[in-house]
Amino acid sequence: MREIVITRHGAPEVMEERERPTPEPGPGEVRIRVKAAGVNFADILARMGLYPDAPPPPLVVGYEVSGYVDAVGPGPTRHEVGRHVLAITRFGGYADHAVVPAEFAWRAPAILSHNEAAAIPVTYLTASVALYRMANVKAGETVLVHGAGGGVGIAAMQLARLRRATVIGSASPAKHSALRAMGIDHVIDYRNGDVEADIARLTSGRGVDVILDARGGEALTESYRTLAPLGRLVIFGSQALVVGRERDEERVQAVLQKRPFFDPMDLMNSNKGVFGLNLAHLWRERRFAAASMEALLTDFAGGRLKAVVAKTFPLARAADAHAFLQDRANVGKVVLTV
Repeated sequence: MREIVITRHGAPEVMEERERPTPEPGPGEVRIRVKAAGVNFADILARMGLYPDAPPPPLVVGYEVSGYVDAVGPGPTRHEVGRHVLAITRFGGYADHAVVPAEFAWRAPAILSHNEAAAIPVTYLTASVALYRMANVKAGETVLVHGAGGGVGIAAMQLARLRRATVIGSASPAKHSALRAMGIDHVIDYRNGDVEADIARLTSGRGVDVILDARGGEALTESYRTLAPLGRLVIFGSQALVVGRERDEERVQAVLQKRPFFDPMDLMNSNKGVFGLNLAHLWRERRFAAASMEALLTDFAGGRLKAVVAKTFPLARAADAHAFLQDRANVGKVVLTV
């Protein structure tokens, strides 16, 4: 089988294509002939040596795939050979075959292409957990999504609108027209604008009810200040660590030193809540993941959600896909085709 291996920590060029024997599925597992794999910011952090959960190089990243079941392990399984599935892989997705627990693979709705299916598991589960489980967003509330042009950002926008919430997205100006075309209510410039002033203007000084923020660092302090009373901040990333193609230790330490620590008394007196979300650490909550994914796929099948793929790259050009995503050039999901 072919796979893309991170040979050492560094720039995108440290990834190379290698061959190894195709693995066989064990009990309770299925093997997928991968047709598409999603690219996530966590993959970039792992490549740069900034993702604590990642094993040391050489390693194969990739958290989500779409393809056909081509083998099943011993014992009962809900899947059959030839079925189109999408799956969570937790590493190993940048390959032409992937072996996963059968319960982490789901039948893909017929309406989805392989590229669209590969764009769903990580982004939509992250947005669903953040909005529906943690923040419990309600109709009439206002949701601020930082990085609205990314995969999680677009997923969050769609899911919040299903709950009839008002959505404000922050993104670079080049992405504003595309986001407006997708139906976002308001869009602001988080790089060059005054986010707090923009939020005050759009909410008549009240602040927002829910914020999804993957920026990390001192930007989280700004997010906390823009919450309304009873507001909820969900932190699900630390993209501020990444500047340039390789790890910048001086930058890393500066970001870590400026990250906020939320005082319990201030949280209590401000009537605000702060959540942290790392989807990889919910792996043991399998029944919860299954229920959430089944609900999402029902909405995709019914046309209420739509996966947005910004650009595809062949598997052999995974390094180019990483560079494209690091440049924040995407509006939607970046996908590798196999």
